[in-house]
Amino acid sequence: MTWLGRLTAAAAVGGGMAAGYLGLVSGALSVDVGVGRRTLPLGPQAIDVAAPCEVVFDVIAQPYLGRTTRAMREKARVLERGSDMVLAAHFTPVAGGRLTATTVETVRFTRPERVDFRLVRGPVAAVVESFRLSGHEAGTRLVYEGEMGTDGWAPGERWGLVVGRRWEATVAASLSTIKAEAERRAARP
Repeated sequence: MTWLGRLTAAAAVGGGMAAGYLGLVSGALSVDVGVGRRTLPLGPQAIDVAAPCEVVFDVIAQPYLGRTTRAMREKARVLERGSDMVLAAHFTPVAGGRLTATTVETVRFTRPERVDFRLVRGPVAAVVESFRLSGHEAGTRLVYEGEMGTDGWAPGERWGLVVGRRWEATVAASLSTIKAEAERRAARP
């Protein structure tokens, strides 16, 4: 093989690896082969919200079951809607905002105590997570918990740790937004 042939082969392999990485990061390429599955716990993350459970539940469900605000449309889009479940695409900026990770999840609603999410397509093989709401003296306790599954033994597990950190940071930001909006609504006369 000539030096030009070797250079072309190396460029093709490098380009394929880069495309694969970009596909994984953005969620366009899902790796769910069921081989070497490792699981990683997500959460728990808990916050106390000075608002009743019904109000907190409504804030969580609004973008899925109600009218979606313009700001929320940049973060999520309902693809299919049923009476207690939706199929939704979620958009998360990654790589310093240069890329957008797209996940597709089912979201199931059990009023007023639970919202469950299950990954259909994304950067890892599987994610199952929930928001659980319970009343307490100052309002509502909102608890997030879940589990992430990756394929590919140790390399997949390392990828899951990278994705898991970003995933949990995104959830923490969502919890903060839910808390602020629910408390704003509860404070209205």
